Amino acid sequence: MESQISTPQMQFAQRLSPTRRGARLARRLAAHQLEAWGIPHGSDLSDAAAHITAELAANAVTHGHVPGRDFELRLLYAESARTLRIEVSDARGDRVPRLCPPDTEAESGRGLRLVEAAAVAWGVTERRIGKTVWAELRAPGGGPWL
Repeated sequence: MESQISTPQMQFAQRLSPTRRGARLARRLAAHQLEAWGIPHGSDLSDAAAHITAELAANAVTHGHVPGRDFELRLLYAESARTLRIEVSDARGDRVPRLCPPDTEAESGRGLRLVEAAAVAWGVTERRIGKTVWAELRAPGGGPWL
């Protein structure tokens, strides 16, 4: 899918340890930053962003971990497009996420389906080292975020 975001007006970036704790912290930081930008905690946009951040961070920790390398969370908001972009980058470019047919017996493997359902677009971008998995959410009409 192609990205819809233009030049962002607001940005946030944080490197985190590639641990379960780092993944949990990514979700909390995303919710906190969105609150600071005026997106109320508990709103549909905040909740969707938190879930997507949690899934992408968990995947980075589980499948993208390289010893000695952190993962990065980036949030970007483009007011003109009313689009919030969530990016999670890790050092494993050889493990590109793909949607797989659902396995009703499996205990995992549904996370990207949740990302696909919640986001207006998502994809993977190669980097010099590793990859960035991104998802975009559209802010509802009616106010800055509401």
